[in-house]
Amino acid sequence: MRRLVLALAAVLPVALGACVDQAAGGGAGARDQIRVVGSSTVYPFTTLVAEQYLAANPDARPPVIESTGTGAGIRLFCSGIGASYPDLVDASRRMKRREYDECASHGAGDLMEVQIGIDGIALAEARRRPPMQLTPALLFRALAAAPGGRPNRSRTWRDLDPALPATPIRVYGPPATSGTRDAFAELILARGCEALDPRLATMRERDRPAFDARCLRVRDDGAFIDAGENDNLIVQKLRANPDALGIFGYSYLEENSDAVRGIAISGVAPTYQAIADGRYPGARPLYVYVKRSHLRAVPGLRRFLALYAANWAPGGALTRRGLIPSAASVRARAADTIMHDRALDLRTLD
Repeated sequence: MRRLVLALAAVLPVALGACVDQAAGGGAGARDQIRVVGSSTVYPFTTLVAEQYLAANPDARPPVIESTGTGAGIRLFCSGIGASYPDLVDASRRMKRREYDECASHGAGDLMEVQIGIDGIALAEARRRPPMQLTPALLFRALAAAPGGRPNRSRTWRDLDPALPATPIRVYGPPATSGTRDAFAELILARGCEALDPRLATMRERDRPAFDARCLRVRDDGAFIDAGENDNLIVQKLRANPDALGIFGYSYLEENSDAVRGIAISGVAPTYQAIADGRYPGARPLYVYVKRSHLRAVPGLRRFLALYAANWAPGGALTRRGLIPSAASVRARAADTIMHDRALDLRTLD
């Protein structure tokens, strides 16, 4: 793995001329800086790579990195190719087939998919409140719009379990455009929904829209509060309101461990090791998607990606910022994708 990363750094030249929109003429004008949109969870890792990129290339223009949320970022990314459109999208979940089809419909279907590491969707609480223990089934009953097919009338945690506190159900989380929200629904709510009614697993296979409506729709009556794409804002909300809970990526939990702690789900706390080995129910991979045509057009984009690969191993700069490394075989495959511009395998998309 070390040899492959060094090879990446050696073979990727730094080109600092202007982008002349070689990307099939898809956008007007020219651009001489990298542009990234997407996940707020991946945002701090991409900004670190940007810092290293500028340190190594002081004559380059600073990359433009926007935290838009995964879903909104993919829509921007997929709108076209050329200087008017982003080069790379950060994603806290895998791209969906329907999203890829939208990309392809705008001529932006020639993509690379790079798994940069692993994250955990942490449910967190203020340290100054008594610790809670929850399960996917309890969280589904607390946050689903219609558990059991009926509108959710639960108001306090004690309504769900007499062992839980009689405090209002109030959870700050990301918006519907967020990959973290999508992953929370898929990894936690869907699991809780199926635990309460195992027959729904069959519905998931045979009628996915009906399953999503039954199991993944979050209540909108004030129990779940859309806190936007700023995960630091959720941490501030928990500091101010110790009765509330929050949902965000593991890196923000680690960064604010003096004020908040992770809540164990089914007895497993969101720790580094539990996420890395897959025991924590909210573990998920993180990705970046890149337009292959932009690799030839945008100065420094190849070098930017190589810096990701150079820093995602255990002990690397990205892991010191809170990224959990993928398995060695996954890292090697991702680095090989960058080195050889390997296209996304469409057969693997859902």
